[in-house]
Amino acid sequence: MKKNGLKGEFIGEVFGTFILILLGDGVVANVGLAPRLAAPAYNWNTIVFGWCFAVVVAVYVTAGVSGAHINPAVTLAMAVKRGFSWSKVVPYWIAQMLGAFLGALGVYLTHMDGLVASGMPNVWCTGPGAIFSTTFWGGAGGSPLGSYSLATAFVTEVFGTAVLLWGILAAFDAKNTAIGANLGPLLVGFVVLAVGLSLGGPSGYAINPARDLGPRIFGALVGTTGLFDGLYWLLPPVIGALIGGVLGVFTYDWFVTPNLPE
Repeated sequence: MKKNGLKGEFIGEVFGTFILILLGDGVVANVGLAPRLAAPAYNWNTIVFGWCFAVVVAVYVTAGVSGAHINPAVTLAMAVKRGFSWSKVVPYWIAQMLGAFLGALGVYLTHMDGLVASGMPNVWCTGPGAIFSTTFWGGAGGSPLGSYSLATAFVTEVFGTAVLLWGILAAFDAKNTAIGANLGPLLVGFVVLAVGLSLGGPSGYAINPARDLGPRIFGALVGTTGLFDGLYWLLPPVIGALIGGVLGVFTYDWFVTPNLPE
């Protein structure tokens, strides 16, 4: 039983998701705006490592309070197959969205001068309107999705989020080769790193509906254009991630759990 029950867990999810976005979207802004290095300093590896350690810090800070889901897809998966109370799902989702929105506010406050000077580009979320449309999406101008279709981005989000759940479940599975002591959050960060390095291109690897939608709403409010054009904002980073989370926990229990030692 948590000290302050659902109230404490709600605060933990807000704070954890705030940290995630402050550092995660922060590295996108820091590298993209590159105030000291100019635009050629853009580096995908810097961004994926930044997101990796954003997850590590957020999970370490709040895991003891709320379990550090910091992701609606994780919360849904835990409710579907790991006994997490369904009555907490919506409060957790609200907390995660609020934390993500506030994290985007933190990025805005810390990078305001660069964002304003460059016309408030999209450093908030994946998909159309991204500041790195040419480099990030592998295209040569034109559509920010480049050569990747909406369907491909959707499938990639499903797979990416499933991989995230596989890593989370394995890291804390005592019957598997679970991480000892308190190193679980570090492995979760490395899973995010692996997803970004290997599967990040087609969709931008949101793998977290709150991580994408909360900052997207904030970005639209402060003047970033194109964030809600079409259905991209709903399909890959929200529905695709939720499906991927559930698929991840089911496939882990289909292919791994029955074959583990007693």
